[in-house]
Amino acid sequence: MTVTTSQPRTTIPAPLSLTDAVREAGQYGTRAEAAAVTHTVLTALAALVPLEDREPLTATLPPEAANPLLTQPPTPHPLTAREFVDSIATEMDVPSATARWHVTSVLTALSHQSATVATRLINCLPAGYALLFGRAELVTAA
Repeated sequence: MTVTTSQPRTTIPAPLSLTDAVREAGQYGTRAEAAAVTHTVLTALAALVPLEDREPLTATLPPEAANPLLTQPPTPHPLTAREFVDSIATEMDVPSATARWHVTSVLTALSHQSATVATRLINCLPAGYALLFGRAELVTAA
């Protein structure tokens, strides 16, 4: 008589899509809500990325993040991180604190998916955006 014991199956979960990562990070109730927030934040962010930096980034970003970079015209002037959050608040018609939650949920999820891409994005943006990506803002002492 042969006795076999069942072995637990260990499966490696597939990496989350950016939208699913945002849903988890922001604790959104539905995937549709996370997708809407992701689209709004990334479309606004894409407008801040200089044109010369867009093409190299699109090859390394998830599709949800790359598509706005390909289509969004640049803003006439760069926004501070606070102005960026305020613009999201206005666009989504939510309080600034809620907009900050949305922005940090999206950018932190993006940072967790690719630290290299997040670093490249932060380097393209005015000072002050690192905190929105869930990172410390490093500055040189004067």
